[in-house]
Amino acid sequence: MSAPVQPASATTSGSATLPIASAGTLLSMVAFTDPLSTVPSLARSLHAGPAAQSWVLSSMSLGLAAALLVTGALGDDYGRRRMFVSGAAILAAGSLLSAVSPGAVLFVVGRLIQGLGAAAVVSCSLALISHAYPPGPGRTRASGMWGASLGAGIALGPVLGAGSEQVSHWRIGPIVVAGLTAVLAVAGRSRLAESTSGHSRPVDLAGSALLGTGLAALVAALTQGRQGWTRPSELALIVAAVVLLGAFLAHQRTARHAMLDLSLFGRPALRSTTIAAVVCGAGIIALMSFMCTMLERGLGRSPLAAALILVVWSATSVVTALLTRRLPARIPGFLRLSVSLVIIAAGMGALAELSTGSGLWLLVPGLLVAGAGSGLLNATLGREAVASVPAERAGMGSGINNTARYVGSAIGVTIVTVIAVRPSTHPQRDLVAGWNTAAIVCAAVSLVGGVVVWLCHHGEQRAA
Repeated sequence: MSAPVQPASATTSGSATLPIASAGTLLSMVAFTDPLSTVPSLARSLHAGPAAQSWVLSSMSLGLAAALLVTGALGDDYGRRRMFVSGAAILAAGSLLSAVSPGAVLFVVGRLIQGLGAAAVVSCSLALISHAYPPGPGRTRASGMWGASLGAGIALGPVLGAGSEQVSHWRIGPIVVAGLTAVLAVAGRSRLAESTSGHSRPVDLAGSALLGTGLAALVAALTQGRQGWTRPSELALIVAAVVLLGAFLAHQRTARHAMLDLSLFGRPALRSTTIAAVVCGAGIIALMSFMCTMLERGLGRSPLAAALILVVWSATSVVTALLTRRLPARIPGFLRLSVSLVIIAAGMGALAELSTGSGLWLLVPGLLVAGAGSGLLNATLGREAVASVPAERAGMGSGINNTARYVGSAIGVTIVTVIAVRPSTHPQRDLVAGWNTAAIVCAAVSLVGGVVVWLCHHGEQRAA
């Protein structure tokens, strides 16, 4: 058994770790959101029908959900730098494949590969930060930077896509992402310090396969279900997801070298962060993922205008995430999570007042409020994801948190799409009306999530 690598000080490896890890998260989110503002032109170019368009938007989520926990655990055992660099290279390859794809099928394959690479980058970026910054003000500041990079990436992706389309072609966006992530891989290999848990274990191949295929079946069922839930293929995917994920949990209880330590969920902090991450994905991320589509098809705005109004939300989240370091350290993580979800709910509720003649200014107050809550949530999740598990399992903690976020996102996007998009003789008017309903539903999900997070920890304190 190898000895664990000792944490580096923030003045040594931390000076390179924070910008490189944050840049990896930012580029992963840029790749994730790049197509959101160019769906109509992308669909025409790839000859993608409604079902193919669903896969265009969901395929990267599938790769992320299937690989986040696996890559986080592998990073803990075999090297977080190694997994981060490999993930950046895979993300670059998937982006390049998407950029040159002549049709929808190859584009979706490229997006899946992007998801697999981004999973390694995102899960190991937090673990690298936790290794370089011991608990305290330094880690709080670093977690705030990581949360800000998350929001910045979500903002820049649609702007990159819309700007590329306006200047030349939507393919420029993934080409830019491919080039930058290739540079990131080189920088990570030369500048990052390697770290492991110090407790190397055999790879849980059976657990990795069951989890990956189970989550893939779940996301595929949610994606296909947007076209209808009664067809045999959808039912088969749902059954497969239940069986595979059930088998994964059973295997983790009995396996000698399980990839996921289920006993960790006995910790209130891990339960709180996991619930908050699911609600984040199912609420604000799902609604914001659909906003560009609503603005373009419902309010008749240009892709660039839709992308820029989304920046109001994401830029506010970036600023708020950076300011979280000024909050008193005595405020517990679960309370920050609960309050941030309630703030997000208030912001989304304010977005449910649109009509086909509404101006974009009507969205600004709600986006500002939701952005402030999102920044606080992202920074707190970044800190609590690694603080809620033992130090040697930082990659696993990050993987659990981000898997929950993207599974929640897949569920939420499906719900928003089903609510907002339906056959109609007045598609523009009914799309906006559906958006209003979806905003209320997502606000309710966030509000309930905030209450559950608070009750989860408060009940544990009373029991203690």
